[in-house]
Amino acid sequence: MKLLQPVLLYLLFIIILAVPPLVVNPNLLTPHFWLIFFFISALTFLVVIMVSVSQRINPELGAQMFLGATVFKILSCLTFTVVFLLKNKVNRYVFVTDFFYVYFLNTAFEIYTLLRNLRNQNLK
Repeated sequence: MKLLQPVLLYLLFIIILAVPPLVVNPNLLTPHFWLIFFFISALTFLVVIMVSVSQRINPELGAQMFLGATVFKILSCLTFTVVFLLKNKVNRYVFVTDFFYVYFLNTAFEIYTLLRNLRNQNLK
């Protein structure tokens, strides 16, 4: 099945993404950093799988599914951030750095993977 390649690529990406926080000084990480990391990573995984499956079912809906999934991811992350900040006292600069490290790199992977799928689809 063609979904195996994006899943394996994503697992490799998550392992590479998790290495810098493991080796950095713990004072530079927000409390519950791994909760943020796994939440955003799980959302990205769901978006990549959902859009990949929908592109295989109906290639014409790929762009609409990508936009819908991206809006869902942004709203979910914003909701998560509000709840997280209301429940935890954190240094705002450390939190912003940690959050955007995880969020932007996951989004970059998502866009790279999905654009690669669209490119392959145009070659057929």
